[in-house]
Amino acid sequence: MPSKAKPLTDAQLRAAESRRDLAAELLESVRQMKAGKTQVVASPAIKARERTGLSQSQFAALLGVSVRTLQGWEQGRKQPSGAARTLLAIARTNPKALLDVVDRQEAERGTFQSTNDSSTTTST
Repeated sequence: MPSKAKPLTDAQLRAAESRRDLAAELLESVRQMKAGKTQVVASPAIKARERTGLSQSQFAALLGVSVRTLQGWEQGRKQPSGAARTLLAIARTNPKALLDVVDRQEAERGTFQSTNDSSTTTST
């Protein structure tokens, strides 16, 4: 979601960065981790894929996107839109429905291929 805040100028950014104490921030982060005060937030895309039990490449193929796009969703760098968001919601709430589609597609593909193979074979 785009921010409505006005971006900092280079000078403002340099000034803000110069005031930071990175060593203190890092030390505080380590303390929080040791105290168990941190948590890992899994993206909806990760949850959806894990619910189906599919690999990234299998899940990306099912959704009709590249593995790189799926990785972007999972890492929070990109957000799915439209139909992809709906498919992810289905995968999270009813992974069997999505897997049934995969099974049906594979069965149809197998039927199509065997039909196609028999029609191209000639008998002597």
